[in-house]
Amino acid sequence: MKLLSKTHLFVTDQHAHYKHNNKRADYLGHLITDTKPDVVIFGGDLWDMPSLSSYDRGKKSFQGRTFAADISSGLDFLERTWSIIRKQKKKMPRFVFLEGNHENRLTKAVNIQPELEGTISFDDFDLSHYFDDVVRYDGTTPGTIEVDGVYYAHYFVSGVMGRPISGEHPAHSLVTKQSGSCSAGHVHTADYHIRTAANGKKIHGLIGGCYQDYDSDWAGTANRLWWRGCVLKRNVEKGQYDPEFISMERLKKAYG
Repeated sequence: MKLLSKTHLFVTDQHAHYKHNNKRADYLGHLITDTKPDVVIFGGDLWDMPSLSSYDRGKKSFQGRTFAADISSGLDFLERTWSIIRKQKKKMPRFVFLEGNHENRLTKAVNIQPELEGTISFDDFDLSHYFDDVVRYDGTTPGTIEVDGVYYAHYFVSGVMGRPISGEHPAHSLVTKQSGSCSAGHVHTADYHIRTAANGKKIHGLIGGCYQDYDSDWAGTANRLWWRGCVLKRNVEKGQYDPEFISMERLKKAYG
């Protein structure tokens, strides 16, 4: 049986944080060298950016946070991943980065405090050094990119208010509202749904969990709901693919 050649790796919501190590970045580098995907899509929120959080500013928990530490934690994650891949001295995959709401905190901060203009900027993420494509926010909502018939975004919106598609069955909601194969992150859970169009074409909806191996203080018991890992898609063509969910525990056993 002849299989289609394109392979995508979808990894989202890494939430690099200055209080937590980036060992999972090493796992990712080894996974990429072993599976040799054609395209690697970072689905957004690679950086956690707690120093720019508007939710707990002024509280005791905010003490000790700095913009420099936030930026450094994300760049460390990228460098650890890329250093392993570069050692192979083989053709690199196409790397795609989707801006998430946590990276977008920087834009919001500058808009709220114009005096920050020129002191911090999106260039501080240094994304062009690592990624072939960088998809910025489109207005107040995440931008989208189509790769081999699959649409990727940090999250897709529902309705004119631009709220993220979520709920108990978000993957089902994706395919019913978007009418095409879509993959997103943001909600940290994992969900997958296939719908068949009138012409027999399969439409895939995917929520890719989170590539985060620590519990977030703010989430409390919601941490238990999160699925931690990434998704490998083989035989990707015209929106069709064969998915494989790779858990963080599996990665730890293989590369830890």
